Amino acid sequence: MRIDQLLEGSTEPQFSFEFFPPKSEEGDRNLLEAVEQLVPLEPAFISVTYGAGGSTREKTIEIVSRIRDEFGIEAMPHFTCVGSTVDELRATLDQMAELGIENVLALRGDPPQGAREWTQTEGGLEYSRELVELISAEYPFAIGAAAFPETHIDAVSAEADLGHLKAKVDAGTDFLVTQLFFDNDAYFDFVRRAREIGITVPIIPGIMPISNVAQLARMTTLCGATIPPELLAALEARDDDGRAVEALGIAYASLQCAELLAGGAPGIHFYTLNRSPSTQAILGALKLQRPWLSQ
Repeated sequence: MRIDQLLEGSTEPQFSFEFFPPKSEEGDRNLLEAVEQLVPLEPAFISVTYGAGGSTREKTIEIVSRIRDEFGIEAMPHFTCVGSTVDELRATLDQMAELGIENVLALRGDPPQGAREWTQTEGGLEYSRELVELISAEYPFAIGAAAFPETHIDAVSAEADLGHLKAKVDAGTDFLVTQLFFDNDAYFDFVRRAREIGITVPIIPGIMPISNVAQLARMTTLCGATIPPELLAALEARDDDGRAVEALGIAYASLQCAELLAGGAPGIHFYTLNRSPSTQAILGALKLQRPWLSQ
């Protein structure tokens, strides 16, 4: 089912999860086990990332098809401009359409491994907006795109970044999923500013339950997300106890999600890092508490 229709047709928030393609058979088994453990929580959809430079294209499509066919969960591939000509992009989109995939997350993409800067492939596209335009004009997919509450790291300003997002939505984007963040004020302020310039599509907040301090530092450096000082201090005080860090991560994300849903967020997209215990605990608690009813 199209994700935009799922979002529009429900009075309840929609919960979803992101996974990345594993690099081994054991990783495949672990991912499918993690998905199986999420089935009782009835996720609206699962997204599967697309490796740098399109390096996992076939694997991404394979996993999306397996999740949909084996577990009956709607699944969405990420899809990037990197490393492909327009003809190659169309060939992949044709393959997705033939497999009955109905949703795609259109992204510019990260530079190929080893490259420091993003460069346009000869005969390819430069911006995610162009990819959205291509898909919207020629294919029936529901199109998702990325949004950045704390501004994209390559943007010249928050205003310019929001302007680019508006252009991307006007090109045919049906819903947005945000980059991870840890300060809800950033999300609420971002949504307010987006609505003020005419962006009306659903904006799903992306949340990553913290499980490892070093990993958190790497990820926030790459994406530009900030960590509230109080949270960082609490994590560092527990840095020598992995279980304590994970427990704090679950508690913090649970409170963060409850506030977002009470504030009107259309759902939560969890960055799972291919692990389900934390997200199982958080979503289980949210479904018991139902904080969205306090709106």
